[in-house]
Amino acid sequence: MPSRLTAIAIDGVTTAQELDRLLALGARLADVGQPADVSWVVLADPEGNEFCLLSRPVQEL
Repeated sequence: MPSRLTAIAIDGVTTAQELDRLLALGARLADVGQPADVSWVVLADPEGNEFCLLSRPVQEL
């Protein structure tokens, strides 16, 4: 099974700001069947590798 990178925004940066930064770097939104009400965003890098941007650390989920 392939692994998936997970990212969170660092202190002082909102999730929306980090999402904008990642999109500007070439990431694109990805639909892997996640429901609309999840607390993360699934993206794919320019090579198609999927990763998740969490709204908070995994320990808090």
